[in-house]
Amino acid sequence: MLEVAQNQQWPAGYMINPRAAELGSHWLEAFRGMPSAILSDCLGRNVGGLGLKPYHGTRHLCGQALTVRVRPGDNLMILKAIQLAQPGDVLVIDGSADLTRAVVGGIMRAMAIKTGIAGIVVNGAIRDHDEWLEGDLPVFALGCVHRGPSTDGGGEINVPVSCAGLVVNPGDLVIGDADGVVAVSAAELPALHARCSELLDREAGIMRAIEEGTLDPARFDALLRSKGCPL
Repeated sequence: MLEVAQNQQWPAGYMINPRAAELGSHWLEAFRGMPSAILSDCLGRNVGGLGLKPYHGTRHLCGQALTVRVRPGDNLMILKAIQLAQPGDVLVIDGSADLTRAVVGGIMRAMAIKTGIAGIVVNGAIRDHDEWLEGDLPVFALGCVHRGPSTDGGGEINVPVSCAGLVVNPGDLVIGDADGVVAVSAAELPALHARCSELLDREAGIMRAIEEGTLDPARFDALLRSKGCPL
């Protein structure tokens, strides 16, 4: 007979793995307020979730990923993840992009705030939009719908997940703002922070040149000539 259980402890479709190593508060402080677009540029402009919208206003999101993968339309393991979360965590939920039922709503929002969770990212739908608009807890999702979830399982916690095209591993740094959501592994943070700081400085210089009227007027012609354009 085929054995479908993943191991001797957990039935198929259920798993709670140990917590990932801590990122460290210095990295959370270093990236707090960092624009997602800057990180995206410094990661090659081809990384980050697509279609995730902020439903809380404009508050910046920065925290360590606690990942959850659930059956579409079910929130049992999300409730368990809120219990396991530590202050500063970001719940990253892979709900298979299902938009027919919300997997997070106002009651879970209140639980998350009480726990000290930094934010929630949902590859799926939320509900109780008016409560999220109070802005106390950042939330990003693909959509919002009135239909509620089942609480039946299964699901997995602290596993790699796919969230709107973004691969998120447990313990990754998660950044979100009005432009979208990006996740970065701990190993990438030192070099990435240096690149982001350099890019911010360069963009600040460009903005000053625009304000002062000193931006090189020939820079775009030079780029077009390099492509063979007869300018």
